[in-house]
Amino acid sequence: CDRCLKRLSLLSGPLCPRCGQPQPSDMLCPSCASRHSDITAIRSVFRFDGVIRRAIIELKYHNLRAISPTLSASLAERLRDEAFVPDLIVPVPLHPIRLRRRGYNQAALLARELGRLQGIGVSECALTRIRAGDSQVRTRNAAARRQNVAGAFACRDTIVSGKRILVVDDVCTTGATLEACASALRNAGATEVWGFTLAREV
Repeated sequence: CDRCLKRLSLLSGPLCPRCGQPQPSDMLCPSCASRHSDITAIRSVFRFDGVIRRAIIELKYHNLRAISPTLSASLAERLRDEAFVPDLIVPVPLHPIRLRRRGYNQAALLARELGRLQGIGVSECALTRIRAGDSQVRTRNAAARRQNVAGAFACRDTIVSGKRILVVDDVCTTGATLEACASALRNAGATEVWGFTLAREV
């Protein structure tokens, strides 16, 4: 509702140009400056707190799929502010076991709506999760999260070759999942990969 929308905390700059983490300047943060990454940039719309946190939890765990168009409208509005224009939108996939348990992929719901609003194609089969790993929620630090998702994704679809890809998810914590997706997509020939999420933990 309008009341809740007014209480959302936008994530504003300065941001690290790669991982999108708020910081004092627009320079690469120390973590990004010290290591290679296949992802070009990660951007998020909101801080993961308050109303947006509750909304994402309802979408993700309590089957409130009807909220996805409203949330995707915020994604579309933010994407229009970026210089990046993707050729294809790809949601972060769930492992098949988790997808069967939940019944749907919340990232795919957001990606479909975003693609419809922006007139951009969406591929839900470009990426597959080939290794389940532990839940990222229970993985404590950035290094452990990167290790947890290393090699967890594969791209066997030639549709991404030569294209600029926007990878969509609900929440970014350290960016490890998005970076792992980017690695798989770049290995399959994607020329540029951005990560795009509704919210970010800061």
